[in-house]
Amino acid sequence: MMMKMYHYPNCSTCKKARRFVDSHGQQLTALIDIVKNPPTESEIRDIWKRSGVPLRRLFNTSGQSYRQGGFKDRLPSMSEQEQISALAADGKLIRRPLLAYPQGALVGFKEPEWLEAFG
Repeated sequence: MMMKMYHYPNCSTCKKARRFVDSHGQQLTALIDIVKNPPTESEIRDIWKRSGVPLRRLFNTSGQSYRQGGFKDRLPSMSEQEQISALAADGKLIRRPLLAYPQGALVGFKEPEWLEAFG
């Protein structure tokens, strides 16, 4: 299975997700530092569409970039394209890890969702 994971190397949740993938006999085809190489606008759009979650769920609401950028107040009035552009411009704005695989995409690490995807 082709799997691409965007992660932040120092993130404990991302490390948990990597261990989960390994322990379930899956292999990542790409492991990408989300801060150094954030996904492009088209990759974000693709991951979002394949994940089935609302676009706002791709935002890392507990991150410094989110707070400093005032996104809590700005998001409701931002267009879809403005949100996608903001995410592509700053990898720290994106909830991590992001996992893209042939049947879909996962945003953040919630073990029940990942179990369902790999079950």
